[in-house]
Amino acid sequence: MLKNKTQLAALLAFTALQSQAHQIWIEQDASGARVHLGEFADNLRESSPGMLDKFNQLSARVVTAQGERAVELSKQANAFALAARASTGESLIAQELGYPSWERKQGEKIERHVWLPAARWVGDLAARQPSLSLDLVPTGKANEFQVFFKGQPLPEAKVEVVAASGWSRAVQADTTGRLSITLPWKSAYALEVKHTDHSGGERAGQKFDVGQYVTTLSFSLAQGLAPLPLPAPGTPAK
Repeated sequence: MLKNKTQLAALLAFTALQSQAHQIWIEQDASGARVHLGEFADNLRESSPGMLDKFNQLSARVVTAQGERAVELSKQANAFALAARASTGESLIAQELGYPSWERKQGEKIERHVWLPAARWVGDLAARQPSLSLDLVPTGKANEFQVFFKGQPLPEAKVEVVAASGWSRAVQADTTGRLSITLPWKSAYALEVKHTDHSGGERAGQKFDVGQYVTTLSFSLAQGLAPLPLPAPGTPAK
């Protein structure tokens, strides 16, 4: 049993650190579309009962040329199943707005932090418009992507490019948030971008001081070098 508020704060901070090492991403295949929580590079997917249960305000949408519409979610053993699929030119997007916040002492001030994970899945690399707070979208040019924060290009953002085998590269965007990426494998990919915003804001009616955003763009390529084998589930990528 926790004896005081200090112990509780320490536990929340530790849980927060665990979450920040994770990401959410979307997969779509013949069996449907799913949102996973874990580490794409390590072939690690959190489950329920477990960390997946901390997601209590996960929402999803499908983005089409006509606009966006909400998508129903259902929790499974190691994912949230989406009751929709994205077709050519469309996107599936998801975001969690209820993951527990935590507090940190910054000098004499107590700051409230929130973790804001989001994901986008695309079936092709045609140009998309940003719609998530922190978003990473194809520009329509070969292997070119652009990072946006609150609708504006995010200069010099760092993006981690990961293939399903765990192969990865770090790429930095230019001053317009654009970056060109080498995608050598016939593989599923997840591109992750993170951004810490100290300007404060409000999430699901709760004010916060620091927002720690992480967004993953996922897709699959049907052409390229033969893919490397997947790592054993939970094996750290090299």
